[in-house]
Amino acid sequence: MDLYADYQPILRPRRGELTALAHLSAEEAARVTPIVELESVEGILPLLRELRPRTQVVALDLGSVPGPPELLLALAGRLTEMDLGLVPVMRPRESLQRLAAHGAAARMHRQRAVLRLQPHADAGNPAEANAVAERVLEASGLDPRQVDLLIDLAETACLSHADIVEERARRVLRWARGSAWRSVSVASGAMPPNLDDLPTDRPVAVGRLDARVWARLGESGVGYADYGVTSPVRRNGVQHHRQLPTLRYTSEQEWWIYRWARRGGRSDDRCHDLCRTLVSSPQWPSTGARFSWGDAEIARRARTARGAGSSASWIAWSTSHHISHVLRALPCP
Repeated sequence: MDLYADYQPILRPRRGELTALAHLSAEEAARVTPIVELESVEGILPLLRELRPRTQVVALDLGSVPGPPELLLALAGRLTEMDLGLVPVMRPRESLQRLAAHGAAARMHRQRAVLRLQPHADAGNPAEANAVAERVLEASGLDPRQVDLLIDLAETACLSHADIVEERARRVLRWARGSAWRSVSVASGAMPPNLDDLPTDRPVAVGRLDARVWARLGESGVGYADYGVTSPVRRNGVQHHRQLPTLRYTSEQEWWIYRWARRGGRSDDRCHDLCRTLVSSPQWPSTGARFSWGDAEIARRARTARGAGSSASWIAWSTSHHISHVLRALPCP
């Protein structure tokens, strides 16, 4: 475990997140391997074609997508036609046939795959973890040196839970040292799944417990991953009300949630007021609009009430700022 992995944000396959990836700087893109977590393959290829990630590579997690192994190979072929590299994400509970397809897809592209291991669900002790790793590697035909091990701890819900997550991470990292993985990263997420009950018209701090867990581990050579500015817990049902202008603004220890209802019924006025408040806040970076593409968009809305954007825009600006903030905070490999 001598190498830092790329920053691996686990993102939803939505316009907002992919827009942020399309606006990374060249320096940022070189350090990011986005993991896009699919629930279906509907629409993902047109989105990737329209909003091409500047990373030139994308890790696709099809663990929740039903379908034959050929589905992955077909996607790999389509991405090749788009000159976009695929890093397949392997899940321990996938069939041997699907794992073999992951291995074939890895060899088609970057000779690289991700093993996404959730200790609480996939392996409760080192013996089980050994069995999982042996099964995945044998079925895929990959060597550990071709595999980025992603230890996904899922939700870090509160401070007391963070202690449990941290200890779980330490146990898995001790086990991971026994193999020559290409890299090892730890992921978790602390963003609440529902922000509707938070106060409006003032910024509200939500602790970045996932980042604190990683920092407290203090493990040399362990890479960082997270769920961006979203929650690892997916909301059930359909949201029927119109979403208020909302930004999830990352700082060192917190996300600052801005949900804006004032200034009447026009979204343009609400978003303008929100962005004016943010750019005059202590959270606004000293470099201002130059911090990220998302910050430039926020600064532009602070100057004019025209063009409030949409929920996809707000996620895009928030994700853009978050990725830039994380990369500045991480040590370079």
